[in-house]
Amino acid sequence: MSHQHVRIETGDGIARIVLDRPPVNALSLDFIRSVVAAFRQIGGDPAVRAVILTSAVSGRFSAGLDLDILIGKSGMEVREFLTALYVDLYDAQHDLGRPSIASVSGTARGGGVTMAISCDVLIAAESATFGYPEIDIGVLPAIHFAHLPRIIGRHRAFELLFTGRSFTAREAAELGLVSRVVADADLDAAASAMARTFAAKSDTVMRLGRAAFMRQNDLDYRRSIAAAVEDFCNVVATDAAQEGLRAFVEKRRPRW
Repeated sequence: MSHQHVRIETGDGIARIVLDRPPVNALSLDFIRSVVAAFRQIGGDPAVRAVILTSAVSGRFSAGLDLDILIGKSGMEVREFLTALYVDLYDAQHDLGRPSIASVSGTARGGGVTMAISCDVLIAAESATFGYPEIDIGVLPAIHFAHLPRIIGRHRAFELLFTGRSFTAREAAELGLVSRVVADADLDAAASAMARTFAAKSDTVMRLGRAAFMRQNDLDYRRSIAAAVEDFCNVVATDAAQEGLRAFVEKRRPRW
């Protein structure tokens, strides 16, 4: 089964959601809606016991938002996209009913990191890199304000979010953002092995256990998502943000 630029592959109780929107898996509205639809479809399949989110694009997990979504668009258009990426993706993952694993190779930036951290576990290839470059183009990594300080601590989160620098999979693991780092050649096998471990457990106990885990850990996060949508929309409408976005597309320095 496939949606736009997204494939679902199933077998032995494991489903793989494969991102395939070359050249960089940039997140358009249709693309993220396809990812959400894939998670919802899997959520309705009782044969699936674990899910892997991965990329078919060499060297890229996802470079983040397709900037066409943000340049010169109305607040309602931007809000529609963020609702899909922040709210709908979170809800689909929350209601999934079985563990999800992000298998990250290559570049994960901004909204690409948002997709990865929506999963329960992150496994990264040694060559994978992460980052939140939004600040450098005049917008905010708003959703990451909600979750990153809780995972890695307030001060380390601030440094990453407001410098916009990229960082390695090893650093991500040291910070606690990534569960495990493996050799590039071993990434698929490692993700599959973890999925099989999860799939071998009692389906009933895993389903109830995951729901309990979500209740204990995500009570405030769902509220924070709504605030993140507002924060992003408020900034992207400013002249500074629009100049930053155009400068990035035109490959020049922004004139702030």
